[in-house]
Amino acid sequence: MNQSKAPGVNKQANKWTIFGLVSIGIFMSTLDGSIVNVALPEIMADFETSLGVIEWIMLTYLLTVSSLLLSFGRLSDIKGRRWVFVRGLVIFSTGSLFCGISTGPFTLIASRAFQGIGAAMIMACTPALITDVFPVSERGKALGMNGTIVAAGLTLGPVLGGLITEYLSWHYIFLINIPIGFGAAVLSSVLLKGTHADVIRSESFDLLGAILLITSLGSLVFVAARGHDLGFGSVPVIVMALVSLASFAGLARTELRRTHPIVDPNLLNIRLFSLPLAAGMILFAGLFFVVFLMPFYLTHPQGCSMEKTGHIMMTPFLCLFVVSPISGTLSDRIGSRFLCTAGMGGLAAGLYLLGTLSDGAPLSAVVWRLALVGAGTALFLPPNSAVVMTSVPEKHKGIAAATLAAARNLGMVFGIAVAGTVFNSTFKTMSGGLELQAYAPETAPVFMDAFGNAMLTGALIAGAGSIVSFMRGKDLKRYENEEIAD
Repeated sequence: MNQSKAPGVNKQANKWTIFGLVSIGIFMSTLDGSIVNVALPEIMADFETSLGVIEWIMLTYLLTVSSLLLSFGRLSDIKGRRWVFVRGLVIFSTGSLFCGISTGPFTLIASRAFQGIGAAMIMACTPALITDVFPVSERGKALGMNGTIVAAGLTLGPVLGGLITEYLSWHYIFLINIPIGFGAAVLSSVLLKGTHADVIRSESFDLLGAILLITSLGSLVFVAARGHDLGFGSVPVIVMALVSLASFAGLARTELRRTHPIVDPNLLNIRLFSLPLAAGMILFAGLFFVVFLMPFYLTHPQGCSMEKTGHIMMTPFLCLFVVSPISGTLSDRIGSRFLCTAGMGGLAAGLYLLGTLSDGAPLSAVVWRLALVGAGTALFLPPNSAVVMTSVPEKHKGIAAATLAAARNLGMVFGIAVAGTVFNSTFKTMSGGLELQAYAPETAPVFMDAFGNAMLTGALIAGAGSIVSFMRGKDLKRYENEEIAD
C-alpha cells in the first residue's frame, strides 16, 4: 500500500482522546440539524414565505453535505483525517455566523450551503477516526456510544431551539455553534497531531470524478424536491433529470478508469457494505418524514408553543440514549441482521401510527408514537454503522465512512423532498389550490389528511427498508474479519 505518515505518528494514540474529539464535532453538527427544524415555522412566518421555500433551508444544507461527503472522505484518505476535520470545523463555524446574520430566506439558504461544506468535512472523517483506533471487537460498542453523543445533540437541539426561538430569536440558533466549533478546531489541531489522524497517502485526487458526483447528486435532488411544484413534465425538471443521468453515466465510466477513484467500484460488490448502505439511506428517509413535518403538526393543529414543540420533539432522540449503547454492544455478539431488521420495523410502525393521529389527539399519544420511532432508529444505527466500517479494507476506511454519511444525508434529503411533495400535493388538491403558508383553524381537516398521507408514505418506505435490512444475510465473524480489514 502506498502510504506515508506525518512525522511522529503514534499508532497507539489514546482511543478515548480521539473519541472525545470526534464527539465534539458530532455533537455540534447534530445539534445544528435538530435545532433548526423546530424553528422552521417561525422562520417561515418571519420571512413571510411558503413551505416550498422554507424546505430549502434544510434541503440545501443536506444537498451540499451529501454531494461533497465522498470527495472529502477520499481527501481524508490522502491528506489525513486531521487536515480535513479541523478545516471542516472552521468552515462550519463561519457558515453558522453567516446564517445567524441572514436577513432573508435566500441569504439564509446560501449561508446554509456554505455551512454544509464544513459539515461534510466533519462527517466524512468521524466514523473513520473512531474505527482507526478501536479494534473490530469494540467497534459496535464505540459506535453505540457515538449514538449516545448523537442523541445528546439531537435531544438538546429541539429544547434549545424552542427556548431560543420563543424568548430570543431564531438567529441565535445558528450563533450558538460558533464558540463550540472554533473551540473544537483548536483542540483537534493540537490533540490529533501525530496520531492516526495524520496518516497520509501519496495518491492522486480524482477531481473530475468529484465534479461529476456533485453534479449528478445535485440535479437528482432538484428533480425530487421540485418535481411536484414545477411539474415532472416541465422543461427544467426534464433537463435536470437528463443532467443527472448523464453525470452518473460519466461518473461510472470515469471511476472505472481511475487508478485512485473517488469511490472504488469494487466496494459495491461487498454485500455487507452495499446493502447496509441502502438500508441506512432508507431509514433516514423515513425518519425525516417525522423530523420535517412534526413541528408543523405540533405548532398548527395542536397549537403548541415553540418551547413545548421543542420538548416533544426530544422524544425520539431520548431513546437513542438508552437503546444505542445496548444495540451496539449486542451487535458485537450477534451481528447486525436481526437488530437492523427489527429497528427498521419499529420505525415503520411508528410512522404508520403517527399517520393515524387526529388534530386533537392527546399529547401522550403523540409522545409514545415518537418514542417508537426513536427506539427503532436507535436499534438500527450502531450495528449498521459497525458492519459497514468493518467490511472494507483499511485503506478504504475514509471513503467508507464518507459513503456511510452520504447515504445518511441522501436519505434525509429524499425524506424531506418526498414528505414535502406528498404533503403539498395533498394539501393543494384538497384545499382547492392553496398552499400551507398562513395556517388557519378551518384548514385543520385538510392539514391532517395531508399529514396522514405523508406519514403513511414514510411507513411504506421504512417497510421496504426492513426487507433490505434482512437481505444482507449474516455478518462475517468479526474477529476473523480483523485480518481482512487491515
